[in-house]
Parts: sequence; structure tokens; C-alpha cells
Amino acid sequence: MTTVLIADDQPLQRMGVRMLIEGTPGLYAVGESEHGAEAVRMAAELRPDVVLMDIRMPGMDGLEATRRIVAAGGRTRILIVTTFDLDEYAYEGLRAGASGFLLKDARPEELVAGIRAVATGDAVVAPRLTRRLLDAYAHQVLAPADPPAPDHPVLRTLSDREREVLVAIAQGWTNTEIADHLVLTESTVKKHVGRVLAKIGARDRIQAVIMAYDAGLVRAKP
Repeated sequence: MTTVLIADDQPLQRMGVRMLIEGTPGLYAVGESEHGAEAVRMAAELRPDVVLMDIRMPGMDGLEATRRIVAAGGRTRILIVTTFDLDEYAYEGLRAGASGFLLKDARPEELVAGIRAVATGDAVVAPRLTRRLLDAYAHQVLAPADPPAPDHPVLRTLSDREREVLVAIAQGWTNTEIADHLVLTESTVKKHVGRVLAKIGARDRIQAVIMAYDAGLVRAKP
């Protein structure tokens, strides 16, 4: 059973999401929150698998709430919900530790799939959408000013092949595309991806993208 906390200041939005969750086998809504501070408190008390976190809420917003929940070090994962698919706030949410984001007008089946993906440790933002979003906004909020340092902690433990895989992840490539480019089998790529995530301490591919940009390993298009 995947437990979900709904954090949104819109009553109708919360009601609709709760009805969807309660009508879906394997999902259970453990609570609702109207603002960020309440979401942080309820996440600590209820320890849900997933928090559906709205960005814009009164008082403490969803970004700060995400930072605090992730900093607490529990198992709870955050799925940001946003109104616009090219919203710079979504990047800040990902940097804060969220495992992805969806649009508020996502189809019910997309929301359910997103919740389940995040609960199992995957990222919700698909690689191709990641590439599109990074091209549009990453140079404003992600790209570092300085070239990568050879001893950067993100890069220090990686082999040359693993660094190539990290660059490919940061460019938004799928496992199939990585396999074709590096002339590897997809199963080998999956193993490399798993090792890269473990070595750099990334929760998922989205966090790996952000860390690669922060390390200066790749840059967004100007």
C-alpha cells in the first residue's frame, strides 16, 4: 500500500485528488494539508510514502516545505505539482529534493502512475521532457559559472565510463539512446546508471541531472 499526503491550498483540488487515490487499488490518502508548514508537520507524523506538493501555498510555500521534508532524512518522497510545464519553480523544487513534477491538469492515470513511480524511487519527469525543460530554463537556475573541478565530489568516485553515462543522463538521453551512443547493451547501461546514482548520492535521474549541472559537467544551451 502506497500512502499519500495531499498538500494543496485549493479544497476542490484536494477533494478531486483524494477521490482518485481512494478509488485506486494500492493507494491510500493519509491526510490533507492546506499550507507548507502543516505539510511538514504531517509528513513527520504520518510518514507517507509520497507527498503531492503544490508549489504556491500561503505562509510556507511548497518549495520550503519540500526542503524541510527532504532534510529530515525520512523515506517520504515529494512529487511537485505545478500549473505550467515550463515553470522555473519546478526546478527549484527538484533542487530542493523533489523526485519530479506533474502538471495540475495531468490525466488521472498520469497522476496515479507518477505517484507509483516516485514511491518506488523513480523520477516522474521523462528523459525527453527533462531535456526540453533544461534547454528552456536550466541556464537561468542550474548552470554553474565555473568549469568543473577535477576533484569535484560528484565526479571524484566515477570511472571514465560512469562519467560518460552521467553526461548522457544530464542530456536527457534514455537508456536506449545511451546504449546506442556508447555501444552497450541496455542491461549494461541500467547497471551503470544504478552505480552512478549510488556513487553520487542521487535519489533518481532528476537529481543526477541537477548534480551534473552543479558540477559543471554539462551546460544548458544558451
